[in-house]
Amino acid sequence: MQSEASDYSIYRRVVSQLMQGEEQLPSLPTITLDIRRALGDPNISRNTLVRLISRDPALSALLMKHASSALYRHTLPPKTLHEVISMLGMAEVDRITMVHSIKSLFTLYSPGHKRLFVEAWERLVIKASISAMLARLLGHVTAEHALLASLLSEVGTLAVLSAFRSERVTPSNELYSKLCQEYSKSLGIIVLKKWSVHNEYIEIIRNAGNWQCSPGHSLQLLDLVNLALYHAIKEHTPTAELPSLQELAAYQKLMPPQDFIGENGELSLVISHRADIQAIAQTLR
Repeated sequence: MQSEASDYSIYRRVVSQLMQGEEQLPSLPTITLDIRRALGDPNISRNTLVRLISRDPALSALLMKHASSALYRHTLPPKTLHEVISMLGMAEVDRITMVHSIKSLFTLYSPGHKRLFVEAWERLVIKASISAMLARLLGHVTAEHALLASLLSEVGTLAVLSAFRSERVTPSNELYSKLCQEYSKSLGIIVLKKWSVHNEYIEIIRNAGNWQCSPGHSLQLLDLVNLALYHAIKEHTPTAELPSLQELAAYQKLMPPQDFIGENGELSLVISHRADIQAIAQTLR
């Protein structure tokens, strides 16, 4: 027990040092900044944008996979980047570009580092995929917007790993979880401010997991993120202490039949769309 407390103290010091040195935190790749800048130009031509995106084959492949995923019900899926951009629109291409960048930012430095990242990324992917599917089924927010907000809400969870890139030893799952509980929100806010993302996403970080926070009368982005987080926790940690779904402020905005609950205490919407959620998740793995 003493050894674990001592280890945790050492890891806390490493993470605290990371938070004090912004230059150590991951920066968005140049290609991402170039694409986002181009997408923000109302006069950008489709051909110029296609050439720019084509410089990143992994992003091109992700856009194609995403546009052909369960989020869209097209008889003929798009076959070219031109068609993908036409179908998704500039705002959604921008959001998917950010999703791609988030995963590519956190370079893996050791087997232990990789193990923690893979497990954390899988949990985030399920949560984001549930967010996207709920957005498509419930309306109010686009699926890509919900997907990106859900991922960004836990960017601090991944950023905690950046503290250990020069360390020979990475924390155990238990200590990593404790570090995330203590630091991920504040670290995530620092990272998003560094990236100059919209303040809306920073507010999502602040309020994700606050089950009683639900602004406005209609479903908001935060509601979708919290509903997805709730279901992702139940899936990943069935023994987690959670309130009943009916107690969530976000749930109380749902109307029948959207508010139907299955035997396991989850939304019937989520249960009946498991295959679609997994199909979305597969595009992010």
